[in-house]
Amino acid sequence: MKKKAVARMLAAALAGVLGVSTLTGCTFGFASDPDDPNETKKEIPIDTSKDTFAYDSSLEGTKITLLNSKAEIQNALEKMAAQFEKKAGINIEVMPVTDGDSPYTKVVSMYNSGTPPTMAILDTTDVIALAEEKALDLSSEKWITEAEEYVTRVNDKVYSFPLCIEGRGIIYNKTVLEETLGREFDPASVTTLEEFQDLLQELADAGMERPVSMAKEDWSLGAHQLQYIYETEDGTSPGAQKVIEEIKDGSLDLAEYDRLDQFLDMFDVLREYNVAKGDPLGADYDEMAIDLADGKTAFWFNGNWAWPNLEEAGAETEDEYGFLPYFMNNDTEDFVNSKIQASPSKQVMIDGQVADEKQQAAAKEFLNWIVYSEIGQQMIVKTANLIPPFQNNPCEPTDPLSRDIYNKAHEGQTFNASAIVPNDHWAVLGASMQKYLAGRSDREELTKDIEKYWAEQK
Repeated sequence: MKKKAVARMLAAALAGVLGVSTLTGCTFGFASDPDDPNETKKEIPIDTSKDTFAYDSSLEGTKITLLNSKAEIQNALEKMAAQFEKKAGINIEVMPVTDGDSPYTKVVSMYNSGTPPTMAILDTTDVIALAEEKALDLSSEKWITEAEEYVTRVNDKVYSFPLCIEGRGIIYNKTVLEETLGREFDPASVTTLEEFQDLLQELADAGMERPVSMAKEDWSLGAHQLQYIYETEDGTSPGAQKVIEEIKDGSLDLAEYDRLDQFLDMFDVLREYNVAKGDPLGADYDEMAIDLADGKTAFWFNGNWAWPNLEEAGAETEDEYGFLPYFMNNDTEDFVNSKIQASPSKQVMIDGQVADEKQQAAAKEFLNWIVYSEIGQQMIVKTANLIPPFQNNPCEPTDPLSRDIYNKAHEGQTFNASAIVPNDHWAVLGASMQKYLAGRSDREELTKDIEKYWAEQK
């Protein structure tokens, strides 16, 4: 039996057993499930024969800890730590955040107990909240020049190491598009919302009536989609924050805000061609991956973290998948129609309160090893399967989604904007977006919901 058919049968069976979808292994579904110890995975070999990194022998024997909030790379981090110890003589204990726990709550509780981790992998929001009080100032680190666009600054200082880039947009299956259209498909040929809509209609006319898969989960709707209204103000994090503050204090009238209307114009197009249009809130996440992989649909709004789902559905690393922008208007000069949103989703913070100088130096050594060692460069990409934000890393990601984001980042076809929002934003406004998706509210009601949410944050 073909892998895709097996995957579809399994998805259907699981849907019947579980009844509801659960969040994936990382915040807002930024990753697939945590490592399964019983699962056999292909190991990509790492060439350890060349290593020009200059190790500090005075740090040998130092023991440090790393709190990991990105569950699906736990095994990979342990392998990296083991290899680093062989080379540097520094022992790193990788401690996972327990499934269901908040990384922020976990690290704060560790500080309160007087035993904080030497390093902690956290969301950008958490780093900003903790940086000035808890973190070591990394502003003078050499690696900043390799990832200038992706470092996070708090009052002009750098307190964290950008571990990886994750991006989102409209995933396309090039093979399916070409088979359905009967012609070659050039992603660069679609530059506006109108052109994207014409492409969807061409697919419908060719027999693919509903070419779009659209997730109904509140984290997808309330975080990944809705946050475009903040992040596309000017394509920067400060710009996103400016919009949020103006919504909060009432100086920006959302009813007159162009980006909200433009976002909903695109959302309405996706909604119209949604494969689950008849029952949008009954859509199954795993089934959407299968639909895209086997050609029932051609597009899926998601991020590069969706690759494990597609691979489970039968997609191969040699397949041609990539991203189109989230088209918001018909202005070819507007960056939203030509660039993919990509930002450092996870940051590494070094403790500046309890760790001694030797432990801090050992932690810095590990981060530098990731950036500058030939072995570290390979392992962050091939073992951890992450997209490195550092321009000097020559290793390309192995899966097509991450590879597309990687190439776009290196070619200047991404914008780095992260909206810093309260922890309940995705849940509260995700519910409002679900109502809108299902046609149970209109633009006016959704706008009022957004205004009400932010008014309550004062």
